[in-house]
Amino acid sequence: MNHPDSHNVTVRELAHTRSGDKGDTSNIAVIAYHRASYALLAEQLTVERVGAHFAGVVEGEIRRYEVPGLSVLNFVCEGAQGGGVSRSLRLDNYGKTLASAMLSIGIDLPPGFDASILRGPGGAASG
Repeated sequence: MNHPDSHNVTVRELAHTRSGDKGDTSNIAVIAYHRASYALLAEQLTVERVGAHFAGVVEGEIRRYEVPGLSVLNFVCEGAQGGGVSRSLRLDNYGKTLASAMLSIGIDLPPGFDASILRGPGGAASG
């Protein structure tokens, strides 16, 4: 089955996320559904790209850790909680919200990418 837009998808169609927060830091793990998806995410989901996506929300350093054996990219985002969950006036900006927002980042698919491994609308694994 072909994806409706075979050139660009969101992270959501390639991976799922898990997150946590402590103090003023959020930790977002992006877990690829497939090894081919991991390679694409590792190439395109850079610190700079995530930083641009979270501009105005994450005020500190973003570090990325790669765990290729598990097909995971882990992003540690400093200054993401408005001073800390108990001090912040942000009502809905904690780890899970940031992880959900991470899923909306666009990823370009290279020509010939096997769209059958995508999840979500049009993906073979949907439904």
